[in-house]
Amino acid sequence: MKIAFLINQTHKEEDKFTTTLLALKALERGHTVLYIGLADFVYQDELTVLAHCRVYEPGEKLPTAARFLKQLRESSKVLTDMADIDVLWLRFDPTLDMISRPWAAASGIQFAQLVKRNGGFVINDPDNLIQANNKLYLENFPKAVRPKTLVTRNHEDVLKFLKKQGDKIILKPLKGSGGKNVFLIKSNETQNLKQTVEAIARDGYVIAQEYLPEAVKGDIRFFLINGNPLEKDGKYAALRRVQSADEIRSNIHQGATAEPAEITPDILKLIKKVSKKLRDDNMYLVGLDIVGDKIMEINVFSPGALRHISQITEVDFSDLVIEDLEKRVRSFHRAKKSTQKK
Repeated sequence: MKIAFLINQTHKEEDKFTTTLLALKALERGHTVLYIGLADFVYQDELTVLAHCRVYEPGEKLPTAARFLKQLRESSKVLTDMADIDVLWLRFDPTLDMISRPWAAASGIQFAQLVKRNGGFVINDPDNLIQANNKLYLENFPKAVRPKTLVTRNHEDVLKFLKKQGDKIILKPLKGSGGKNVFLIKSNETQNLKQTVEAIARDGYVIAQEYLPEAVKGDIRFFLINGNPLEKDGKYAALRRVQSADEIRSNIHQGATAEPAEITPDILKLIKKVSKKLRDDNMYLVGLDIVGDKIMEINVFSPGALRHISQITEVDFSDLVIEDLEKRVRSFHRAKKSTQKK
């Protein structure tokens, strides 16, 4: 099977990334791995989409993550017809190119749509990713699962929202990741609110959310596969991310620590409330960020932390993901052949 990962740029990939983990597992299971950057596509005609790919074939010995990426970067690109791959897996982060390459993410989705339209198997579904390319996607889910939210670029709107919420709120970019430009705003510390909103709004809209007291305990990153909890050997693909004492962000690369997560029946009930829509939207691999009884974010592009989760739980979830993908690819191509015969 040929698995093509659509990433931002190969030289920006790291050995700790979930994409690297999944690629190595695919190689271990005998699959060919292709890396496609957002700038690598070629539109030839309405039936032909090509890409300049870095290709890594499976071998007798599995490389380390560092060696895999080094060899991948040093390899020459091969012009490949997207009709010849088995699955195109969208694993890029749209926010990484917002400033330097604002065209990149939108172009990547458009090319992925063309691949899908020409009969290719694409995950997560590019048509629905258009609707899910920022934090407003969460507003399509039941009110019970999400925090009270305001989206604006006006600081007076934020001030009114803060007064309505009472003590404090969280401000962050509507389109962002990695904990960048996330602020805790208290009702008695609003002297710099206008400047804070303006700073965030330089990159687009601002999202204000109610502050959940449970946030002091960090958040839970929880993986779903095809709308269902990613579970193996009685353990869930989840961890708790606990921020340092002087930090509000729970991102691991911002200094948060990864700890085992207790998955309660209430958390599973919460997840069940979003499962059907994620499945209907063909969101294959998703990371939920959960605080208390609310889902703060739904990560549909390139959810990370699977390596940390595997280390903490001592369960190799990447094996389960690739095994499930193999079944879905076979099912997709069987259905495609059946349709073509009719």
